[in-house]
Amino acid sequence: MSTLVASDLDRTLIYSAAALQLPMPDAEAPRLLCVEVYGSLPLSYLTETAAGLLDRLARATVFVPTTTRTREQYERVRLPGPAPRFAICANGGQLLVDGVTDPDWTAQVTGRLAAGSAPLAEVRAHLLAAADPAWLLKERVAEDLFAYLVVDRALLPEGWVKELGDWAAGRGWTVSLQGRKVYAVPQPLTKSAAMREVARRTGAELTLAAGDSLLDADLLLAADRAWRPGHGELAETGWSAPHVDLLRDKGVAAGEEILRRLSLAAGLDPA
Repeated sequence: MSTLVASDLDRTLIYSAAALQLPMPDAEAPRLLCVEVYGSLPLSYLTETAAGLLDRLARATVFVPTTTRTREQYERVRLPGPAPRFAICANGGQLLVDGVTDPDWTAQVTGRLAAGSAPLAEVRAHLLAAADPAWLLKERVAEDLFAYLVVDRALLPEGWVKELGDWAAGRGWTVSLQGRKVYAVPQPLTKSAAMREVARRTGAELTLAAGDSLLDADLLLAADRAWRPGHGELAETGWSAPHVDLLRDKGVAAGEEILRRLSLAAGLDPA
């Protein structure tokens, strides 16, 4: 049986130093493998055990990194195992096939966004007008598909995100607060739609998924089985679904456990 594994990256499989959550003494901490360098400095890690699990999993399944990162940000990551044939970037807005953006998928996404959501320029202008320079740190547009703000969360006014979300919903957009980032994403732009497209092209009979953030919820719901770590926005809001396993593990240990569960579900021995 052909199995497709679609997994989020940041804080699901790979972790920054700040997100590792290693509670044990340094001498007892697991050995880590750096999988991303940015500005000539190490940025993202997984455990060496997780690296071995991912290598085996990627050789036995259709493994699809599925991320909100832009293509440029994704290409900094060097995951263990063979280079994935498919990768989903920009929250489903870009489908990479052998490292190249698939034009047919891009055309489909462009059509859905034009039909189902207000223009990016309108939403971006409203974001900037509604933001206060006192807590706005950065403003970014990703792949000309969606926008996000980097904010000082401690200074963010209570109710601001909800008010923005109510405004955006009437224009076919969703708003979510994840860490220090406020995302505004068109409703038709989803990881799940891109995962279904890869499953169609590969003939996958079983789909497995993992993710930690609100932008991963549709991906987890669309999979046959899915896993959510004990940290992240989904855990903080108590989000769940009947076919989604809720793990207690947090930080980089959760990434390792997720890969064990994915391996077992794909029929592999994770030992």
